[in-house]
Amino acid sequence: MVNASQAAEGYSAVFFMDGSQVARQMRLSEFGAFLDGYVGLSDLAETDVRAVLVNLSTDLNVRSLVFFRIWFDEEGRADSHWNVPIEALAEQGAKGPNMGGGPIRLVCRSQCPDPEFANELWDPDMTPGNNHFQAIRKAVDANTLRFQKIEPEEENIPVLTAPTPQSNSDDGSRDRARLAQVLREQRLRIKTLQSVHRDSLADLQREHRNEMQGLRSELVDLEQRHERLKLTNEQLKKRLSQRNEQYLSMQEKMAEGSAGQGREDANANAETVLLREQLERKQRELELRDDKIVALEQENHELRHRQPPEDSLLEQLRTQAVFLVAYHPGVGHITLPYEDIDTYFGNPLAYAAERCGMNEPAYREWLAHYEHPVCKHVDDEGKACGEPIMRVTQPAEFEPGQDDRCDQHKA
Repeated sequence: MVNASQAAEGYSAVFFMDGSQVARQMRLSEFGAFLDGYVGLSDLAETDVRAVLVNLSTDLNVRSLVFFRIWFDEEGRADSHWNVPIEALAEQGAKGPNMGGGPIRLVCRSQCPDPEFANELWDPDMTPGNNHFQAIRKAVDANTLRFQKIEPEEENIPVLTAPTPQSNSDDGSRDRARLAQVLREQRLRIKTLQSVHRDSLADLQREHRNEMQGLRSELVDLEQRHERLKLTNEQLKKRLSQRNEQYLSMQEKMAEGSAGQGREDANANAETVLLREQLERKQRELELRDDKIVALEQENHELRHRQPPEDSLLEQLRTQAVFLVAYHPGVGHITLPYEDIDTYFGNPLAYAAERCGMNEPAYREWLAHYEHPVCKHVDDEGKACGEPIMRVTQPAEFEPGQDDRCDQHKA
């Protein structure tokens, strides 16, 4: 929170961002009330908010920025387990862009003085039209929190008007300082762009996995419907065969009957007509079942061979406008062809093992050694040796029983 000495040195506020704009502003003391759970924000319920700690000098120039994230629960209250020391981080931040009062201290995910809290931070966008620094500076200039601006007192220091030989060196120093500032800003922009690229790639991969899972579920449902209709069709054919046999048996009995059994013949004829109508009805049902099976088989075939929708993730992967890259130890980064995507997601380790020229069990055995290179020898009492050994980095060079044993237990 803000103490007396801190208020004398400057002001602190927290800005909530919505896209590239400042959506909400509050003083740091108000933000502390949210952290203590005294009040909540119903409009932020179940929201992962991107916020910025803004430290200002008394003349309302930005001194430091900390870009952090905080979760609000279903009641709009701040996460009670949130414990990022944003005020301490602000004092440790590296130099950032000049926002009017010289280079600021900047803390974000790609420029975090303590890696333990990097995942709790986020990177600002510096692209034209979406620049978070410009939005923050505009909000500071608007001063909706009504901080009292104290202009610095100008000291009446005599200045010699005569040029001195040192003026050229001062110009050179200012040029070097400006160049260093531009370099810092460009490095920061490169880091934030790399971070945005990683996030976009992760979102694409997650979207692709969800889409593939949905297609697999839809295909399984169609296959199950097809099997049920196939079973029903077989049962109908079996019942129809039994009816035909009954009909033929009745015809034989009727042929053996005497001409004097007129009443019995009439009853038999009536039953025959009834059975014939039932047989025709069952035949029509069977034909409808066959038509449905044909339609489902056609739908199943079209689903298996349909082209991805235009501008979709799968279409971009198929036309190689977007590349799907996977990483596996021993193989490195693999650019997955569109045709291999289903195979890869069906069994990534088997796909990586095939790329290494190995079978999956052998690759798994090497991978266990690579991730934890210790002696695998187990004595008669069932106790593992566990002695650290040299890691074999290439799967093809790994020999079980030798490379995963220490010198004492090698065969």
